[in-house]
Amino acid sequence: MKVVGKEIFDRLYKPAKGSHKGQNGKLTIIGGSKLFHGASLWALKTASRVVDMVFYSTVSENEQLIKRLKSEVYDFICVPRNKVEEYIEQSDAVLIGPGLVRGSKKYTGTRESGDDTKKLTKKLLEKFPDKKWIIDAGSLQVMNQKSLKSLPRAIITPHIKEFKKLFKLKFPISNFQFPKLKNLVFEKAKEFGCIIVLKGPTDIICSPKCCLINQTGNKGMTKGGTGDVLAGLISGLACKNDLFLAASAGVYINGLAGDELYKRVGSYFNASDLCDQIPMIMGKLIR
Repeated sequence: MKVVGKEIFDRLYKPAKGSHKGQNGKLTIIGGSKLFHGASLWALKTASRVVDMVFYSTVSENEQLIKRLKSEVYDFICVPRNKVEEYIEQSDAVLIGPGLVRGSKKYTGTRESGDDTKKLTKKLLEKFPDKKWIIDAGSLQVMNQKSLKSLPRAIITPHIKEFKKLFKLKFPISNFQFPKLKNLVFEKAKEFGCIIVLKGPTDIICSPKCCLINQTGNKGMTKGGTGDVLAGLISGLACKNDLFLAASAGVYINGLAGDELYKRVGSYFNASDLCDQIPMIMGKLIR
């Protein structure tokens, strides 16, 4: 099995010395909800370290959080949900899903439900099929196979339960030996023409043409929010890179940042720590 290594970083796009604002990536992030307000902010903070501009669209209930975030992170533009299509048009890639709700209103305890996420996701995927899409979390949990198959450039980032649900797998994958699981992910990537990042103790990254495994990362990365950090990192890289390269490098760098934290504090770190560690790891890789 081919394993992602640090040499993959050398293949990534690097901003040119004479480049100007906007030339090194524009990303739209659609996420966040009254129930899950933090998820999209981790993705936003991480992506803002990679690209020139992040256009961030969330629900109106998060306005106070956005005002607070603006005092700490300056590299994003807050976009009203009814204006998001204008910003998608000018973006290099779009991340949808972090913090978007799933389940009924009874489950969420708010006016939002999984039906709202499903309608929004379906509408935007159908209107902008040729964009680079990174589909995560809430959107990934409510989308259908038909929508995925219609996208020529998409990365999905499921954990094992989301993978089973999306592809309607009834048998217990947990009993699979790893090589068989990797082959199954590869089959689905070929069938649906997408990039699949199956998150786990050993990550599997497959395109319709090839597969890699990633062995960076550790038990401290089971904390909530680390997947949102990964989604933001992959999305930022996807703006100016091939999608398979962005996915593979993102998973590797994310895990490497977690390993550096583990050396210092063991498993006692969180998603915010991981987010702050990523640019330091990327700086080391450049040097």
